[in-house]
Amino acid sequence: MADPHRLLAFCAVTFVLVVVPGPSVLFIVGRALAHGRRAALASVLGNWLGSYLLVVAVALGVGTLVERSVLLFTAVRLAGAGYLVWLGVKAVRANWGRSAARAHALAEHAPPAREAGFARQVREGFLVGATNPKSIVFFSAMLPQFVDRQAGGVVAQMLLLGLAGTLLALLTDVTWGLAASAARDWFGRSPRRMRAVGGTGGLAMIGLGATVAVTGRAE
Repeated sequence: MADPHRLLAFCAVTFVLVVVPGPSVLFIVGRALAHGRRAALASVLGNWLGSYLLVVAVALGVGTLVERSVLLFTAVRLAGAGYLVWLGVKAVRANWGRSAARAHALAEHAPPAREAGFARQVREGFLVGATNPKSIVFFSAMLPQFVDRQAGGVVAQMLLLGLAGTLLALLTDVTWGLAASAARDWFGRSPRRMRAVGGTGGLAMIGLGATVAVTGRAE
């Protein structure tokens, strides 16, 4: 069982981190602008699952190995960056590469496509969360510092600390996603403006992917 004071301290540190928009927040905002509220919330859920997978990896020692290995860390970072760029290109093509008539035709078939789309969006968010270099470095560096090794159950303590931290991040991501979705709805009262806003969200994801790709390994 994690010490309550250590748990609160870790949540405070996590809050400071998540308040400053990072790759996850920018990804959620881009998804909201490109695809709307449903896609944003699905991406938040997937991103949280991917982030907690990193917590599990750190607790088991795998995450620390990746963070300390230049080759592995670079491979994960570039994979995540490439995936973000690919998602951004898809969003741009979906919003700017189709006519208004085609967009209307697709909208008529939206109900049966939504369920499959939600699962896909959760999966995409999961992959982004699981390859977020900022989270890999943070969990690898910070989780061990808040563990009371004399109390035993080190793995369980890390899992509890990570759960609290990622749930806090989940709440902030939901807030960002809903705010960006509301902005999309406000700007998107016409099909032309909606496509423009959606394409802008795709460009944001492409830019985020490029930034992640060129960002050096944190020391």
